[in-house]
Amino acid sequence: MRSDKIKKGISRAPHRSLLMADGYEKWEIERPWVGIANAYNSIIPGHMHLRSLVEAVKAGIYAAGGLPLEFSTIGVCDGLAMNHEGMRYSLASREHIMDSIEIMAKAHGFDALVLVPNCDKIVPGMAMAAARLNIPAIILSGGPMLAGRDVDKNVVDLSSMFEAVGKCAAGVITEDELGKLESIACPTCGSCSGMFTANTMNCMMEALGLALPGNGTIPAVFSERIRLAKATGRAIMQLLYKGITPRTILTKVAFINAIAVDMALGGSTNTALHLPAIAWAAGLDLPLSLFDQMSRRCPHICSMSPGGRYHIEDLFFAGGVQGVMSRLLEAGLIDGDLITVTGKTVAENLAEVRVLDDEVIRPVDRPYHAEGGLAVLYGRLAPDGAVVKQSAVSPEMMMHTGPARIFDSEEEATEAIFSGKIKAGDVVIIRYEGPKGGPGMREMLGPTSALAGMGLDKCVALITDGRFSGATRGASIGHVSPEAAEGGPIGLLKDGDLIVIDIPARKLDVEVSDEELSLRRKQWKPILRKLDSPFLERYRAFVTSGAKGAVLEVK
Repeated sequence: MRSDKIKKGISRAPHRSLLMADGYEKWEIERPWVGIANAYNSIIPGHMHLRSLVEAVKAGIYAAGGLPLEFSTIGVCDGLAMNHEGMRYSLASREHIMDSIEIMAKAHGFDALVLVPNCDKIVPGMAMAAARLNIPAIILSGGPMLAGRDVDKNVVDLSSMFEAVGKCAAGVITEDELGKLESIACPTCGSCSGMFTANTMNCMMEALGLALPGNGTIPAVFSERIRLAKATGRAIMQLLYKGITPRTILTKVAFINAIAVDMALGGSTNTALHLPAIAWAAGLDLPLSLFDQMSRRCPHICSMSPGGRYHIEDLFFAGGVQGVMSRLLEAGLIDGDLITVTGKTVAENLAEVRVLDDEVIRPVDRPYHAEGGLAVLYGRLAPDGAVVKQSAVSPEMMMHTGPARIFDSEEEATEAIFSGKIKAGDVVIIRYEGPKGGPGMREMLGPTSALAGMGLDKCVALITDGRFSGATRGASIGHVSPEAAEGGPIGLLKDGDLIVIDIPARKLDVEVSDEELSLRRKQWKPILRKLDSPFLERYRAFVTSGAKGAVLEVK
C-alpha cells in the first residue's frame, strides 16, 4: 500500500506515534488509508450538510476495513460571488482545489480517496485531482436542493430569484414581492435545484462512472443520500482491493458518454470548460468541437430549469441520470461496456433501470429538441469557438442580426441594462471578462437575468468572452475564443457593428469587412485591469483559453 512508506518499519515509529496522538490504535493504522476530502463550509447551502455525509462515508470505509482520514478543501458559492469582484475567484478556485488534494494525498500517502463536493467549481476541481493522482477514488456529491413554492404554488428557484431582480427594476413586481420571494426560492440545503452548473456536474460524475448511481439526483435532504454515502465508503474499499483507478474509468469514450448525457439533459455551458479540464488532468484531449458533434447526434430529452419546467427532484423521481442513460443506451448513443466505480459496466448498472415518467425523461424519438442542449458556434467573431445553451434559447432568437452595444466589463453592461439603455434587437457585448482579461472568466448571470426579468430575453442577445451560470437562459453566447485580452476579434468590435447569430448553422459573425478589422487590429490596445491580488496575477499568467477548458499550463 502507498501508506506503507509512512507507517511500516522501525524508522516510522515517530510517524506511528503522531498517529496515536490522533487517537488511532496500531491495528487501525495498519489498515488501508482512505483520504476524505470534505468541502464542508457554512457559507454554501450546497455544502452546509456535508459533515453528516462524511460521517456516513467514514462508517462505510471503517466497516469495509479501511481507515478514513478526513481533511478539508475550500469552496466558493457562485451565487454569493455573482455580479461583483468575488466571481473572479470562482473558476480560479478549481485548480486550487485540485492542487490542495494532490498535496494532502501525496504528503500523507493515502491509498485511496473519497471526494465530497457539491457546488460549481468544487466538483470538477475534485474530479481533476482524482484524474491527476490516479489512485482509487470516488466522488460523492451532497445532492440537489428542493425547489421552492410561491404563494400561488408556482415552482421557484435561484434562477427565478435573479430574474425577479430584473422584474423589480422594470416595475413588474414590487420590492415587497421581491422580499417575499427571496425567503422561499432556496428552501433547503443542497446544490441549487435546477440543471445549473453544480447539478450538471454532479450528474456528469455519475455519467462518467466516477460516482455511484444516484449521485446526481438524490435530494440532499433525503435519507437515501446518507445511505449512498455509506455505500460510497464501502465501494472505495472494493476499488482499492481490485486496483481500479480513475484513469481506468476516465477513458475518451467515457467522456463521450458524459457529453451525450449532458446533451440529453440540457446541462450548463460550464461543462464545456470542466469536462475538457478533467480530461486534461487525465492526460486526454477533449476538443470543444466534440461537444457540437455530440449535440448533432444526441437529442435533448429532459426539459430542466432554467430552460424548462422540471427540477432535479423531478428527474430523481423519473429515474435519475441512470434513467437518461438507459434511454441513450437503448438508442445506441452511449457505450455500455465501460467500467464504473461500481465495479460493473455501464450496461450492467442499467440492466434493471426503468424510466418512471416519460415527460420528464422523454423517449429519444420524442425529444424536446432534435439536437442536444449545447451548441458550439464559430465564425470571424469566434475563430476558436463560442458556446450557447441552445435548449434555453427562444425560437425567435435562434437566428438574429442586431447592432452591437459594447461594454468592457460586466458592471458597465449591468448598469446600462438597468438604466434602460438596451433596446429590442440589440446585441450586448461584454468583453475583457475572459480567463485572462477578467481575470477569472466571470459568470454573467446578473446581466442575463436582468434581461430576462425585464422581458428582453426574446429580443436581445448577449455575447461575452466570459461565461454564464447554469441558471442563465436566453440567447447568451459565452466562452468567445480567443478572448479580447488575447487579441480576439471580440476586442475589435465597435458600437453599432452588425452581429450575425445563426445557431442552427453554428455561425457567429460580424458584418465588418476583413480590411476594416485588420485596420482596427493595428490600432488595438488591450485593456489590462490592475489587480491587487497576487493570486489572480499568477492565475492570469498561466491560464489558457476557454476553448481549452481554461486550465493552467506552465509556458
